[in-house]
Amino acid sequence: MATDKEIVGSVKEQLAKLFEESLRAAFPDIEDVHPMIAICNDSRHGDYQCNNAMSLWNKIKGQGTQFRGPQPVGKAIIDNLPASEMIERCSTAGPGFINVVLKKQWIAKSIERMLIDGIETWAPKLPVKRTVVDFSSPNIAKEMHVGHLRSTIIGDTLARMLEFSNVEVLRRNHVGDWGTQFGMLIEYLFDKIPNWEAASAQAIGDLQAFYKASKQRFDNDPDFKERAQKAVVSLQGGEEKYRKAWTQICEVSREEFQRVYQRLGVHLEEKGESFYNPYIPKALDLLNNKGLIQESEGARVIFIEGKKIPLIVVKRDGGFNYASTDLTALWYRLNEEKADWMIYVTDVGQREHFEMVFAAAKLAGWLPQNENDFPKASHVGFGLVLGDDGKRFRTRSTEVVKLVDLLDEAKSRCKLALEERGKATEWTAEELEQTAEAVGYGAVKYADLKNNRLTNYTFNFDQMLSDKGNTAVYLLYAHARICSIIRKSGRDIEELKKVGGIVLAHPDERALGLHLLQFAEIVEEACINLLPNLLCEYLYKLSEDFTKFYTNCQVVGSAEETRRLLLCEATAVVMRKCFYLLGITPVYKI
Repeated sequence: MATDKEIVGSVKEQLAKLFEESLRAAFPDIEDVHPMIAICNDSRHGDYQCNNAMSLWNKIKGQGTQFRGPQPVGKAIIDNLPASEMIERCSTAGPGFINVVLKKQWIAKSIERMLIDGIETWAPKLPVKRTVVDFSSPNIAKEMHVGHLRSTIIGDTLARMLEFSNVEVLRRNHVGDWGTQFGMLIEYLFDKIPNWEAASAQAIGDLQAFYKASKQRFDNDPDFKERAQKAVVSLQGGEEKYRKAWTQICEVSREEFQRVYQRLGVHLEEKGESFYNPYIPKALDLLNNKGLIQESEGARVIFIEGKKIPLIVVKRDGGFNYASTDLTALWYRLNEEKADWMIYVTDVGQREHFEMVFAAAKLAGWLPQNENDFPKASHVGFGLVLGDDGKRFRTRSTEVVKLVDLLDEAKSRCKLALEERGKATEWTAEELEQTAEAVGYGAVKYADLKNNRLTNYTFNFDQMLSDKGNTAVYLLYAHARICSIIRKSGRDIEELKKVGGIVLAHPDERALGLHLLQFAEIVEEACINLLPNLLCEYLYKLSEDFTKFYTNCQVVGSAEETRRLLLCEATAVVMRKCFYLLGITPVYKI
């Protein structure tokens, strides 16, 4: 986090401050006018736009105003702009759009400052202090499969972007570690491994097989089923033997999960269903005291306007369910963890469930009615991972694909490709291994994150491991090439930062400089809209802008070498921060 250096805010934010002054000066009688600043879609017109003129004209026309249309309103806004080092010129177009061209000297100075003070000074400023990101959340005693990939990757990236924006993030793994399935698992453990307390975790073996075998027994053996149902009561009643068995099963699962998290470089703090269980009665009492809980067909429910079925919070048998746990977790996060924003990353199939949970929280007064007010809760839905046949991604034997196997295959394919290019003889075994990991795991992550999360995407190793087009491989190699250019120059880049300066004389230098400067607002937009693909689009465009610059502007050996090396370094710095936010490890040589 940037503490000793000033966070400058995005270009959009800095322009908004200037236009706010202008709007107040030009239209002092109109309240609540907020500057509407956007990046220009067509760079021929300008770099940014201020789009307030039309809406202002609609407010003042017919009220004896001196203005005769949105264009004069736009001109008045320009005329009242305070003097600034930022703006080269402004002009109006169409129905009062104000096009803004930034001074290239100001762009250059902003990049120079970032190189000295660090990219943390380009962090966006968000209106939130503490956020809970609830993601990954696999079920105990079940393998993590490809379905968990999206929640884990998307959640981690959202957490990283918020952390970069100086928000305190509570990364929560809401694992399924409580419920009726534990009765059959515990009883099966007692039967299969009589000395289970002394046995090691390896005695359970493959958890997936263990789960399937216990489920088969549960479905086909009435005596076992009855014992399993009693075991649930014993576990929930806190009997020590059952608690110990439950803990052992959970521990085996955690070790499996950790193998995946370690490969993905993902850090989470577990607060599973069992954590919230003791708080459920209190949360339901609070809802009941508000008159929200009603009896319906033997269950206790909350009726939500516009929904055909109610939200069941206590089942007919008196047991709790997902809704009771999720409402309790929401209450806990608001009242105990003091979160301003709670973000839930699950597949789109759970959207309606969370809509109902959030609606119930609003009825209880836990959340404000207005969607834009804080504290707030957001559901981050995502689509399916498909195979080449357009169906859910599975193995040939119709099993779901284990996540560990998937990641290991990506790494081994990358390693093979590097060996085919002769890297095994050029690099140390460690370098080969690290590069294969960085590129393989990065490719899997980027192939997911570059899509709008709401869409389904096809998992295809050949496409994601291609070094052409919008892939992690292409982008990682582009970064390595920039590092190679700097190395080949033989110059000390740290020294150049102190003594050199950036000049954006060539149009491709200016285009690259402007795109670098837009990093902060892209991260901000990706955070606010909870869309990591916006950062991927930015990163790919950055690599394209750099290629254009490098093709048309000689760097090493030119008269402009110093300033262009600094532009290379700035591009590499921003690329590395993009990679970090996406959870991808950069590579420095290829």
